[in-house]
Amino acid sequence: MTTLSDPPRESFRLSMLLNDTRYRSYTFQFIALLCVIALFSFLGYNLVKNLQAAGLNISYKFLGETSNYDINQTLIDYSSQSTHWRAAVVGVLNTLLVAFLACVTATIIGVVAGVLRLSKNWLISKLMAVYVEAFRNVPVLIWIIIIFTVMTAVLPQPRDFRGENATASMWFDAVAFTNRGVYIPKPVLESGGMAVVIVFLLSIVGVFAYRRYATKLLYATGKMLPTGWPTLAILFVPALLTYFVLGKPISLEMPVLAGFNFKGGINILGSLIALWFALAIYTGAFIAENVRAGIQAVSRGQTEAAASLGLRPGRIMNLVILPQALRVIIPPLISNYLNITKNSSLAIAVGYMDITGTLGGITLNQTGRAIEAILLLMAFYLAISLAISFIMNIYNSKMKLKER
Repeated sequence: MTTLSDPPRESFRLSMLLNDTRYRSYTFQFIALLCVIALFSFLGYNLVKNLQAAGLNISYKFLGETSNYDINQTLIDYSSQSTHWRAAVVGVLNTLLVAFLACVTATIIGVVAGVLRLSKNWLISKLMAVYVEAFRNVPVLIWIIIIFTVMTAVLPQPRDFRGENATASMWFDAVAFTNRGVYIPKPVLESGGMAVVIVFLLSIVGVFAYRRYATKLLYATGKMLPTGWPTLAILFVPALLTYFVLGKPISLEMPVLAGFNFKGGINILGSLIALWFALAIYTGAFIAENVRAGIQAVSRGQTEAAASLGLRPGRIMNLVILPQALRVIIPPLISNYLNITKNSSLAIAVGYMDITGTLGGITLNQTGRAIEAILLLMAFYLAISLAISFIMNIYNSKMKLKER
């Protein structure tokens, strides 16, 4: 009787890097990597030598110098006596702010428009089609300028809110829409206020955990838990209880007309609003098409099977169609988020001071350090784009089909 056994493994030899097909591709890839590194090293060395020959050198000491310019909207403390580095950080935060707001708003608009475009209601579907074709075929810069012009030309001036003959009034005595921006109440955290904020953030996590549990329970047992009122209860009840137990540690600072402008509260500049909404409605049109394509990629039999089980149309869309459509929607959605981040550099057209307006604008002109400023700009946009791609690709890997 004979027995079969694996032949002894051959010991590794250097000649196998070229002769063995198991290692040859890695060898060529390593050689190509060395060539790329050598090429970029040569280009970098050549750049440095040419700069030295021209009497220039790459230095980032200018970031520690006084900026000597103001920024109209900041998320952190800043003055004209702050450094260029501080101004660059303010620009980065302003860029991240408008990119985040535009991504969230564009996603909501795109999902709603994409679903409604497939509506059986002829009027609604045609209106969504007009929205998609109108906004995605006009450059985003034009929409930014249009919205900004409308805000500055149509909205009332602060002085129109003054006196008995005022031609404008605040909404609920708390919100004022003016040609200088929108003024809203400002939360003021007193002792214990941070605890309320932390509880609210934990409540948001709790909402996602509950909805995830409800979905898993539905798929596993068919038992459907309510999601509407439990979501609201988890989101607001713990924070409200903490708020009242701690003696109302959060108050609101209302905007008040004083002199020629409003004082107090939070001023959201018209340039931020114009950039935010222009990026959102422009990119939302592309996302709507992605959503429509994703939904149509799902077999019609899925809808019919879900309807035969007695599920309502809303439940069918949320539990059956959209989860499968996400596999088609997410890859192009990543590109749309990246486009929003990069298109935010158009903020300079309406005077919103993002990283391009601070580091790539005034700082560059004052210091003359064009190469250094451009390299920092490239590094920032590359880093934020890679971060968005990394996060979205992780989510995309979780949504893809799992083989059994």
